[in-house]
Amino acid sequence: TATAVLSAMRSLQGEFSERIQHLLDLLTKLRMYVEAAIDFPEEEIDFLQNQELAKSLKSIQKKLKKLKDQSTRGSLLREGLRVVIAGLPNAGKSSLLNRFAGKERVIVTPIAGTTRDSIDVTVNLDGLPVHFTDTAGLGETSDVVEAEGVRRAWEAIGKADLILYTIDDSKGFTEDDRQFMDRLEHSKLVEVRNKADLTGMNAENNSSGQTCKKIYVSARHGTGMRELIQQIQRVAGISTGEEGLFLARRRHIESIRKSLEFVDNAQKAFVNGSAGELMAQDLRDAHDALGEVVGLVSPDELLGEIFSNFCIGK
Repeated sequence: TATAVLSAMRSLQGEFSERIQHLLDLLTKLRMYVEAAIDFPEEEIDFLQNQELAKSLKSIQKKLKKLKDQSTRGSLLREGLRVVIAGLPNAGKSSLLNRFAGKERVIVTPIAGTTRDSIDVTVNLDGLPVHFTDTAGLGETSDVVEAEGVRRAWEAIGKADLILYTIDDSKGFTEDDRQFMDRLEHSKLVEVRNKADLTGMNAENNSSGQTCKKIYVSARHGTGMRELIQQIQRVAGISTGEEGLFLARRRHIESIRKSLEFVDNAQKAFVNGSAGELMAQDLRDAHDALGEVVGLVSPDELLGEIFSNFCIGK
């Protein structure tokens, strides 16, 4: 998408690696004080009482978290958000997919169980690539083909970033709906009340319950679709035209996440007044994890920083 292209350009132009290098420099300075205090105790470098050091530690935490969030959201622009449309037979799942696709991509009939296999469609939603999967209606069946469709539906649900559990609002919320929704991860769940044109419900009736968001739509007429699209974007954490995202790879994101975790541990050690060796190890691990993205700094380079900033041995 256009948004993904802009994010890719930011990465290609070196902004991502510059941010990483800046954080590595900040970590090097922190390590310099801590390691000097441990290796040269006669110099009486008391880093635990250094408030500037505390500010630097918090600043690194904040910058790492921001970079992780931007990289995580940016990875969705590369790989896309996986959204599964699930529910009972004849709830209007295929009509919903066709509305997202903007064309008759899936056969729709009044006969329950028309969709027997999972059908995938990729759609550009305001710059966010979304991989929609329409699934067979959930439920018990003695038909071998329908049973395989249900198995594939649950398989797709297990891999989804977001589940649009679709309910025929003209029939209301059934006991089967309740049982199936209880099996789903509520943090990934949006309850879509379809066929709201038959019940007179609209966006004013949308709600955020204890379990999930409830949105009323009419796949046939398109009402409520804008609210549903906005909810999908909120789940992805990407707003229309958002800038500052990077198309980072999964291994880069994992390195940043590990680095942040180690910095968090170092912050706890600092606040609790733990042994300097514990804080030094956490900062070393944070530095190594982040260094996996652009290359590590050798111990000799760190020693050079120590000797250039302290009057060691003089």
